[in-house]
Amino acid sequence: MTEPDAQRRWRSPRPVQLAAIMASFRRGGGDPTFRVGAGGSVVRGIRTPGGPATLELDCAPKESEVSARAWGAGASWAVEQAPALLGEGDDAGGFVALRPPVAAAIRRFPGWRVPRSGLVLDALVPAIIEQKVTGKEAFSGYQRLVRRFGEVAPGPWGDAGLRVPPDAAGWRAIPSWDFLGASVDAGRADTIQRVCRVAGSLERLTAGAPEAGRAGLRTVPGIGVWTAAEVAQRAWGDADAVSFGDYHVARNIGWTLVGEELDDAGLAQLLEPYAGHRFRVQRLLELAGHQRPRHGPRMAPRTHLPS
Repeated sequence: MTEPDAQRRWRSPRPVQLAAIMASFRRGGGDPTFRVGAGGSVVRGIRTPGGPATLELDCAPKESEVSARAWGAGASWAVEQAPALLGEGDDAGGFVALRPPVAAAIRRFPGWRVPRSGLVLDALVPAIIEQKVTGKEAFSGYQRLVRRFGEVAPGPWGDAGLRVPPDAAGWRAIPSWDFLGASVDAGRADTIQRVCRVAGSLERLTAGAPEAGRAGLRTVPGIGVWTAAEVAQRAWGDADAVSFGDYHVARNIGWTLVGEELDDAGLAQLLEPYAGHRFRVQRLLELAGHQRPRHGPRMAPRTHLPS
């Protein structure tokens, strides 16, 4: 294998469940920016402030020893950011499980932490594509666009099909008909154009408090509470950024914790005792597989757009 351009190794003082931490960055099973290696490593093609990079992460669970290897112009940035990406800065102090399903999820995932990628556009564009559509439709659209307009990831994983997403200029250059061909309607495509025009300002929100970052994102037309939360969870390690407005989250958490489906107002009240850690509750329950029984048909993908 080609020697990495940058690498580091560290031992975490806490357990590390690599796959669980990194799962939220995978946009469907066919995500061209994400790979799982034969030995359990996790690989991502990312667009860093220094340029494109391939980042490969390995963990020896018993020792909580993590190794990071990276290739490309952004390799140094990627390995420097790797501990934060795996949640080394995540502080669960003051978090109390309170309810049995939450306590059980913690016991099952003691090595999960809230990740912090430091990359706003990396989280924001996929979240926009996922607005108000089925996961299958959103993942398919994102994957199609990245395969066509992204670039081959640097290093050995590029030969295996790993891709790096477009930069802001690359997303802006995609013609409207190619967005439509990926089942991304004009409204979402226009929102992607808007955020890419101010991408530099949005990336600088990483330096501030997550709450201020979420508010800053929502000043862009087309970015609401749900989209801002999806970005905050991944880019800023925001342990309190609940996915309000999601079709499933309030219903699933309500069913799991109190035995009934809730709306967003009910979810906000239910999670109030977890203030500061509300996303932590959401994600732990998701990882543990908690969801309400589904008796009706799944939401169908739309058929009025070209594919």
